[in-house]
Amino acid sequence: MASTFAPTADLSDRSLLGDSRLVRVSQIALVVAFACALGAGIFAARNVDAHTIAMVWLQNGIFVLTLSLGSLFFLLVQHITSAGWGIAVRRVAEAHAANLRWLWIVLLLPMLWLHFSHREWAGYGHGLALIWPWADPTHLAAAHPAEASIVAAKSAYLNTQFFLIRAVVYFALWAGIAHWFVSTSRAQDASGDPALSRKMRTFAAPALIVYALTTTFAAFDWIMSLSPAWFSTMFGVYFFAGTCAGGFSIVAFTCLRLQSLGYLRGVITGEHYQDLGKMIWAFGIVFWAYIAFSQYMLIWYGNLPEETVWFLARQIGDWSWVSVALLFGHFIIPFVFFISRWTKRWKATLAFGCIWMLAFAWLDIYWLVMPVVPADVATFTTYDALSAAYEGTKSGLSNPLNFLMLGALLGLNVGLTTRRLSKGSLVCRRDPRFDESLRFENI
Repeated sequence: MASTFAPTADLSDRSLLGDSRLVRVSQIALVVAFACALGAGIFAARNVDAHTIAMVWLQNGIFVLTLSLGSLFFLLVQHITSAGWGIAVRRVAEAHAANLRWLWIVLLLPMLWLHFSHREWAGYGHGLALIWPWADPTHLAAAHPAEASIVAAKSAYLNTQFFLIRAVVYFALWAGIAHWFVSTSRAQDASGDPALSRKMRTFAAPALIVYALTTTFAAFDWIMSLSPAWFSTMFGVYFFAGTCAGGFSIVAFTCLRLQSLGYLRGVITGEHYQDLGKMIWAFGIVFWAYIAFSQYMLIWYGNLPEETVWFLARQIGDWSWVSVALLFGHFIIPFVFFISRWTKRWKATLAFGCIWMLAFAWLDIYWLVMPVVPADVATFTTYDALSAAYEGTKSGLSNPLNFLMLGALLGLNVGLTTRRLSKGSLVCRRDPRFDESLRFENI
């Protein structure tokens, strides 16, 4: 890639500043969020048990979190590589990453409530055991003695106090990193100090290390420990690839949406969209598929019962179709779709591709969180016998609560992101590489 000279944007153009148009979009999104939350509450109170409500909350909460984590990773990569092209779209990534300052309310507070309420959930145990079975060792030992013996060896790590301490640390670090980069970038808008760019580049290196460790262990804690006897050392990397799929797609789609509203004229061009599409293709599709296949191949080839049961649960009943949908929808189809430079440069096709990837990023989290490993899976001697016994297993994908909860959390995310964008410049106009970003062309 190289830069060639092209006409720059008019920095006095109204399209470079947020205004009342974005406030209206924010208000609409927040109204949708409230309506969906109200609908979810009414529907859950009448039709759904506590465990299902909790799992739907966890799945959608983690999905919305991945959008901000992926945006934060995009931001850190732009800084550490000193990528000039990304300056034009960086403010959008900052707005999404800044949501990490409030997402703890969505995920951490319910965890704390479950723990400190000490409530006993029929069939599940006390407190956090409504979601994570290891949280009540006594109940786990009575219900699943074989699994309990494996989990007992992990008790130094899998205990509720340490679990919650880690969760607090994750959110504090994510919020702190996002806040520092966003506020420093905004400060540069006021001062124009080029030293701030060097400062952000320097800080990006340790921030990436912290990001890698925290996202890995958060994936272990909140998703992998749903089946506490199962383990995979590659799971954290798989989760990271999923954050890229959703995070990069939401950044690109937000840029497209802003331009459709009349913003960022002459700033973001097909050149920038092509590079955004490249990142979706490389990280969110190819790398995701590589890690997914590697994890599956190693575990299936090893054929250890405590490892293969996790995949078996995702190959029975309706879950087999979800697995096939992910294979085609998260890899094969978008791989072919995004490989052309033109589908990445044309706004309509890129917008379609972003929505597609966001839908399958959500489905991927659903596939990770919702399946239940059958308690008697070890008693089957053949795969065919297991499949026949559980051919009626339902994925629950059509449950309206899934989409009401998604609408509530995604509406809140969009509303607060858009409100943040409405309060200042939509570009990092005083970054020393801003002109380079305006002149950027792919070759």
